Amino acid sequence: MIVGLGNPGAQYEPTRHNAGFWFLDEIARQAGASFRIESKFHAEVSKVNLGGSAVWLLKPTTFMNRSGQAVVALASYYKVDVESILVAHDELDLPPGQLRLKQGGGHAGHNGLRDIISHLGKEYHRLRIGIGRPQQSGRPVADYVLGSPSKIDREQIEDAVDDAVRSLELIVSGEMSKAMNRLHSRGKV
Repeated sequence: MIVGLGNPGAQYEPTRHNAGFWFLDEIARQAGASFRIESKFHAEVSKVNLGGSAVWLLKPTTFMNRSGQAVVALASYYKVDVESILVAHDELDLPPGQLRLKQGGGHAGHNGLRDIISHLGKEYHRLRIGIGRPQQSGRPVADYVLGSPSKIDREQIEDAVDDAVRSLELIVSGEMSKAMNRLHSRGKV
């Protein structure tokens, strides 16, 4: 199961906080799939085939701070192990276009991760999509993540999302080390 974190609604679509949704939208686009609202899962869902495996895509409709409600609903219904869940989310501590793949860890102040941890624990996998930090001293983080990135930053994030989608077969097949090496070396010469 792959979860993309974001906030529902057209007004949030272009915001940095929706980088997880951008990732899922690209997976669905490349797979020729579409999302449908499933109220029992509090989410938009789709099912795609990645490397011969059926994979659920989930975009919570509960807003960021209630993401765990949607994740646990689908995971419980389809009996998806926590270790088989990948959560894609925006990451302030990485510059735009950088990616990091990891398993476990804390929430680092991210409300979506905080809620998922409260429902499932920490052992799910994470795809951290760099959005950078506010450049202006004193700018509230909430304003920054709920703002739209510059054209250059958006292009860097979209390029990273494309690379992440190309690495999904490695991730789904359990070759996490190979996927990490590929994604973590992005942009290095």
